[in-house]
Amino acid sequence: MRIYILLFLAVLMTSCSNDDFSEQKSIESKIVVEGWIEEGDFANVLLSSSIPVADVIDSTNVLNHVIRSAKITISDGETSEVLKVKSDKNRVPPFVYFGNTLKGVAGKEYSLKIEYLNRVVEAVTTIPKSVPLKSAEYIKKNPTDTTGYVFVKFDDPVNEKNYYQIATKIDGEEPIFVPSFYGNLDDKNFETPSIAVQINRGVILFPKTKFTPYFADGDLIFVKLRTQTKEALDFWNSWQNEIVNSRNPIYPANTSLKSNIKGGIGIWAGYGKSMLIVKTPPKK
Repeated sequence: MRIYILLFLAVLMTSCSNDDFSEQKSIESKIVVEGWIEEGDFANVLLSSSIPVADVIDSTNVLNHVIRSAKITISDGETSEVLKVKSDKNRVPPFVYFGNTLKGVAGKEYSLKIEYLNRVVEAVTTIPKSVPLKSAEYIKKNPTDTTGYVFVKFDDPVNEKNYYQIATKIDGEEPIFVPSFYGNLDDKNFETPSIAVQINRGVILFPKTKFTPYFADGDLIFVKLRTQTKEALDFWNSWQNEIVNSRNPIYPANTSLKSNIKGGIGIWAGYGKSMLIVKTPPKK
């Protein structure tokens, strides 16, 4: 899922707690995975080694921990594909493993195998059936405001268990879809199948501009409703909790993020998706 290097860095740093710096230095670094495959799209994987919390966390140090020479294989049980790696200057770190053969299909299971040096890292995920967005609208509290929020509506299928994530991307400002703050939803909490939700911008690490939780006039906003697995929901909720608890997205609290990666840490997730574009008034 075109996800979000923001979480990639968070996972990367939560491999160590801050209880004992000297002990952390002696611990072998872990392989950190942020991988996704969306319905109708190819797989993407971001790969790195964990950074001890005693180290400086900045974009330069992150580059020193990027893994660019791994062999990554994905399979749906019938077809396998070895991912290629390319540079992407819009990301931090600026490298991504990508597929171009095996597209995601709802209902299918996808395995991930990473081979790097003497290590093997594996994970399995499925792509849930997508749920369509009915609408997405930019709304201001006052007509004279130059900022506002996005409100989305969708119908949660009755008699189906679903977990959701809402993500946004501002054209020209954000290179990736960013999970919205409090945008991970479990339908057990819905009181009615007709859902209306306010969207707050999520946190992205090393942003080009100062972070604000709202959208602004002049923004062209891509809004995506993803269906996800329970494992992905747990991962993203734990990522969000790290931001809330530490009050600093690049230095999480000392609790570990949830993970479905065997032999490493992070997330390998399948997503169903529905997307709408929201146009805001011209910037004055």
